[in-house]
Parts: sequence; structure tokens; C-alpha cells
Amino acid sequence: MGRLRFLTAGESHGPALAATVEGLPAGLRIDAGSIEADLARRQRGYGRGARSTSIEHDRAEILSGVRHGRSIGSPVLLLIRNRDWDNWTRVMQVEALTDEQAGELAALAAAGDKRAAPVTKLRAGHADLAGAVKYGFDDVRNVLERASARETAARVAAGAVARAFLGELGIDVWSFTAEVGGVAYDPSATARPREEAEASTLRGPDADAEARMIARIDEARSAGDTVGGVFEVVATGVPIGLGSYVAWDRRLDAALAAAVMSIPIVKGVEFGLGFEQTRRLGSQVMDVIEGRDGAEWRRATNNAGGLEGGVSNGQPIVIRGAVKPISTLPRPLPSADLLTGEAVEKGHYERSDISVVPATGVVAEAMVCLTLADFVLDKFGGDSMAEIVASVHRHRERVAAGPARTTSGSRPAADPAVEPAADSAVEPAADDAAALPSESE
Repeated sequence: MGRLRFLTAGESHGPALAATVEGLPAGLRIDAGSIEADLARRQRGYGRGARSTSIEHDRAEILSGVRHGRSIGSPVLLLIRNRDWDNWTRVMQVEALTDEQAGELAALAAAGDKRAAPVTKLRAGHADLAGAVKYGFDDVRNVLERASARETAARVAAGAVARAFLGELGIDVWSFTAEVGGVAYDPSATARPREEAEASTLRGPDADAEARMIARIDEARSAGDTVGGVFEVVATGVPIGLGSYVAWDRRLDAALAAAVMSIPIVKGVEFGLGFEQTRRLGSQVMDVIEGRDGAEWRRATNNAGGLEGGVSNGQPIVIRGAVKPISTLPRPLPSADLLTGEAVEKGHYERSDISVVPATGVVAEAMVCLTLADFVLDKFGGDSMAEIVASVHRHRERVAAGPARTTSGSRPAADPAVEPAADSAVEPAADDAAALPSESE
């Protein structure tokens, strides 16, 4: 990331999770209630486990960077306290254990308390083995506490702040569940309104498909297994021109793909038609350009998913993510012990969900919001919301007006409102100044 940066901190069963968002312009309305609403969306969905549905009720405390409801340009610090911390205070305490405390944990472990015992039975599909070897740990607890999907709650809190920023510019980001356990929604079926889909059990647009998805989750639960699926994120109102084709690390599609792939359970990302494009002819894939209406360029289709050459093209950005089945199985698979290297009958088990596709979609929304916000700031700059809103407004006016006409190899004719004579003072045209929105807009 460039202009906008964020970091998360905290362990799954530690005192709290935290997120720091740096680079926000001053003057952005930030409301703790809207952050809490996104955190609640992440915790919902059929197939979630007890921790998400009954133990944790996530709420973000805003500790810095906001005064009287608006950002002040300094880093925003968000804190999400873990309610389950009360059950893990000795196991996860920050201070070094005294001999007495170490003896207490050893006694609890000997008595069968799984929390107190070191974790050495590796779990397939997790970061357990690779992480323990990388950092030289003899207790996998050091790995799983940070590699846990619980960390994504902090991302969602940070993403809610980025969502507020994008909303001021008319950019909206939403996701829905497209497939669970091999059961996919039917794009040709009558779709639920967004509000109804959002309120549904799996946040899906197809009620009939959702019923079959729920049945599939129930089958997996009965078998002691888990299921994956596919979510779809759609971003609308994205101005044309975010990103660039001139260098690999300035491509918006690459940044979005990396952001969504960074979600631990996501194993594939595609834009628009994605892999389906490989099965069609070029004439069936390319989005025919029909012309321009004001600042909007019309397309016959959106198979590219709103991105061409690494640049947003004004169409809705459409991203799909493949969610693997959850690695922690209610009936653990055979594994091996970290310390001895010998086979064991079952890997370690902690609480687990059966399906998290709707929740992963919400996390993906957060990552898309954070990435788009970064690219918006890169293109439009500004230290305050008023500056950025004005810059976006001017950009849309330029797109609506079209490029200045030139002859081959020549410069555009001088426009006194844009390119004054060398001996004149640089002043904005009166019409341009009047066109800029005020801060209250």
C-alpha cells in the first residue's frame, strides 16, 4: 500500500485485537456504530461456530485519530476486546511465567485441561507445521493464535473506516454468497433485493439455492466435515482511471487480487468472467464499447469485471474468491507430532465452524475497500476530504468533456483556463471554481 496503510495486531485468545489505519484525510465522518455493523455481519451466517454466534460480540473502540466524529489526519487506532480472554488469561499472559504459574499450568494440563497443554499435534491445512519450523517453536499455540481467522475481525474494522471514505465519493462495496459446497446460485433466477439478501441466512441472492446450500452444510456437519464455497464482491461508482498499466506494482487488479488472496481461507481469485474466459472465443468475451453518456462510458457487457490493463474502466468491479473448506475438522484427520515427528491418530482440535463463506465475503469487502481507498488517494491526493471530493469532481468533469483535440504529434491548443500564457499569473477559471463542491457537500 502507498498513501493508505493499515496494520493489525493481536492473538485469537489474547486480550484484544487492534488495527491502525494511517493516511486517512482529515474531515472524514467516522462512526463507531457503522464499524460495529460490519463486525456483526462478519459474525453471522449459517454454519458458524459457538465463538462467533454466542461468545464474541465484536465492538471496535476508537482510541485515536478521531475528534468529535471526524478524522483529524493522524493514525486511527481501533481496539476489539476478546471476551474469551477471561478463559485464557494464564495460558496467554504477556509476562514471563513464574515457577508457581508454570506449575499451575502443568497441573491443569495433567488434569486434562486442553487449554493449558502445549499444542504439538499438527493440523493439516493450517500454518502449524510451516510456522513452527519457520520460527523454531516447540508449541504450535504460538502459531495458531496469530494465524487464526480471528485476526480478520481487525481487518473488517479497518475496512469499515475505508468504506466510510469511499462512501463520501459515491463508491459502494458489497458481497454475496455465490456458492457453498458445490451448490451455486442461478444468475438467471429472480434475485432478491439487496436488503433481503443481506438479511438472509447465507447473504445470498437466490432463495432456492440458499435452501440447498443450508442442506449441504447440514450434511457436512453430520459427517463431522466442513465445506467451502465462493463469494462475489461488487464495487460500484468506482471512477475510471484508478491504477496504471505502466508498471506491475501499480496495477489495480494485481493489488485487489493480492488483498483478497491474503485472507487465510481464500485459495483463488478471479475478475469478471474469470476462468470462464478461457472457454470462450474472443468475440464472446470482449466488452464492446457503445459510447459515452456524460462521464459514463457504456459497455454491452462487463466480462472484464471493471478492470482493463490494470486500470478501472468505470464499470462495476466484480471479484470472486474461492473459499476452501475449513481446515479444523470436527473429526480431526490423522497427523504427526511436532516434537517427535511420529504419526498420531488425530491432529489438534479447537472450536470450528462448518462454513464461513458469507463471513469471508465481508472480510473480502474490507480488503477491497482498503485497496480502493489507497488507489483513490494515490490518484486524487489531498489532505482533507474537501480537497479529495473536489479533485474527484474535477476528474469526472474532465471525463465528461472528453480529451482535448490535437493533431498528430502536436500539443493541444492552449486553453487560458488551464494553460495560461508564460507571463500571466496562474489563476483558476471562474467557472471551474464555481463548479467545485463546498466542504459541506
